[in-house]
Amino acid sequence: MASQGKTERPRPKPLPLTADQVVGRTPVVKEPRLDQGRLFWLEQRPHEGGRTTLLLQLPPSSQADPAPGRVLELTPGDWNLRSRVHDYGGGCYAVQGDTVVMVADADRALWRLDLADLTAGLTAALPAGLTAELGTDLEPGLSAECPEAASVDSPLPLLLPAQRLTAADPQRCFADGLIDAARQRWIGVMEAAGRDHLVSVPLQGGEPTVLLEPDDFCGYAALSPDGRQLAWVEWQQPFMPWQRSQVWLGRFAADGSLQQRQPVAGAGAAATHHCSVFQPLWIGNGDLVVANDRSGWWNLERLSAERIATLWLKGTTAGALNPATEPSSHERPDLGWEPLLPLQAEFAMPQWVYGMRTTAWDGEQLVAAACRDGRWQLGVVPLDLTDRQQAGAPAQPADLWQPLDLPVDDLAMLCAEAGRMVCVASGPTTGAGLLELDLASGRWQHRPVEPCVLPPEALSRPEPLWFQGHGDQPTHAWYYPPSGGSSPQAPLLVKSHSGPTGMARTGLNLAIQFWTSRGWGVVDVNYGGSTGFGRAYRERLDGQWGVVDVADCAAAALALVAAGRAAPQRIAIEGGSAGGFTTLAALCFTTVFRAGACRYGVADLAALATDTHRFEARYLDGLVGPWPQARALYEARSPLRHADRIGCPVIFFQGSQDRVVPPEQTLAMASALRANGVPVEVRLFEGEGHGFRDGAVQREVLEATEAFFRNAFGL
Repeated sequence: MASQGKTERPRPKPLPLTADQVVGRTPVVKEPRLDQGRLFWLEQRPHEGGRTTLLLQLPPSSQADPAPGRVLELTPGDWNLRSRVHDYGGGCYAVQGDTVVMVADADRALWRLDLADLTAGLTAALPAGLTAELGTDLEPGLSAECPEAASVDSPLPLLLPAQRLTAADPQRCFADGLIDAARQRWIGVMEAAGRDHLVSVPLQGGEPTVLLEPDDFCGYAALSPDGRQLAWVEWQQPFMPWQRSQVWLGRFAADGSLQQRQPVAGAGAAATHHCSVFQPLWIGNGDLVVANDRSGWWNLERLSAERIATLWLKGTTAGALNPATEPSSHERPDLGWEPLLPLQAEFAMPQWVYGMRTTAWDGEQLVAAACRDGRWQLGVVPLDLTDRQQAGAPAQPADLWQPLDLPVDDLAMLCAEAGRMVCVASGPTTGAGLLELDLASGRWQHRPVEPCVLPPEALSRPEPLWFQGHGDQPTHAWYYPPSGGSSPQAPLLVKSHSGPTGMARTGLNLAIQFWTSRGWGVVDVNYGGSTGFGRAYRERLDGQWGVVDVADCAAAALALVAAGRAAPQRIAIEGGSAGGFTTLAALCFTTVFRAGACRYGVADLAALATDTHRFEARYLDGLVGPWPQARALYEARSPLRHADRIGCPVIFFQGSQDRVVPPEQTLAMASALRANGVPVEVRLFEGEGHGFRDGAVQREVLEATEAFFRNAFGL
């Protein structure tokens, strides 16, 4: 039975939003970091071809900085910061003090910016007409492109001296670094020769020194407060990091090498059960905190500094342990991890990219984001539960978690320092932007990147929809009613999210409002396999990709039809990447949908298993079955093998440089449908990869999808 959520309230019917109002115009903010009171973050700009630049906001009360409170753009002009590690990247800059180390996409090298003299950079303007180019020797000054154009509220373009630290080499990529100030080096991940390496690079420049060659993948390194220890995460194929992964610890020797390495949490590839870890974080005087899902939920646990010291006394030698065969953490009784806040909530998310953070330490307090029933909450984690309980505090962990009352419920990328917390946040009526919180007073400020084009009362707000999905299991979705209210005649768009280990989130999505402003209802489905609902919910998709997700998307649509909120003859489905596969499979193997839109979607599972990038090379082992032993299963679920079962119109969108799902899959699927007389349209975008960055392309995709569906349904 469907749970219809809140009773619909009459809303003013807005004019239909245009694609130009919705996509391709709003920058995406990512990876905020606090350092010495200065706030750094990345901004990806679709109106500049998807270029990503680094911004800095100076402390508002600083007397030393020449422009207190101003926002400066540190990488204007031709700079584009982007990591290509694992193709999905992330973690493309690190900062400490006056040093910034970043990854430039043009040459894939590490570069260093020196922030020691911002005054010179702000006052020494470049000669008129001079254009900075990546790789040239830059003098301090304002960007020559617009040296005086920046308003008080817009970033002030600034050129600082930039030094290339590593040679340009298209055969290797860098990401996820930190600055080891004591040893004057950058430590991070280098992907080269088909494997990950944990390396160091001198801050004065030079070739990388390999600190660690893991069995397969590594990352998320964290340096201890005393600079003597390093924690990091490793995982091995055929598992993804959210299936089985481990936290490792090592100590630095006098020569800077990483010694006495050993796993301390999680499960290796040879373990007898699934267990994954997320974001090692040092707190206090050397305690280590990590999210671990051995309880069935990604909950926070702590390993005390005393326990860690005991590990070193046991004298484990470098290289003595193999990550693929080492048993899981709770099979080793000597560790003594302490659960901090046992809850049926997720304090982590799947590690698709580097730079993800759901916890932060401000020097005194542990701040965390937790997902409960599909919504994210923010709060302070109590560290001394015993003392609090003896003082009369509630004894139940659920009572000890007291989330803050905020107008946002979609949170990511936390950072904190000296009583100040910053993260990327959005809510049902407010777009994504930086949320700043004073932890002492509780005062907060949310700065959306751009104001919403609709007043709050005109927005369609997500309603929780619980329905019986595959195997009659309770399954979740977010339903957005059309402007003017839902009815049995309303068209419905079903959204299948990507991943498939992802989730439908509640932050304001103007692309959804684009449809609801045109009289469409939209249901964003958290099909079995989605995150945010615990490991058991996530594991529903194990071996069942193309079955559970398809059944759940169809069941969500039918639940809304049964509730009188959608027309059965006007149901469309759309998705990208893994969601594109679900879209095509739903069109093949159900009769619920009447049209589909597929963005860079998987059509041939066998081709994906044999021709995809390294990060996901064995992903399908868990989602479908081991290749090639399960060949028959791959063929049975591949839409390309069953194109004759699709009889409704389909539109495809594909990037020419997609390395995850090569264009050949889309072209083959479209050709098969055309041969069967099915109305098909294909848009191929030169220069785009897996996911579209250019604003003009994003607008074209939305406009073409709407026109295609409107024509298919005769609207």
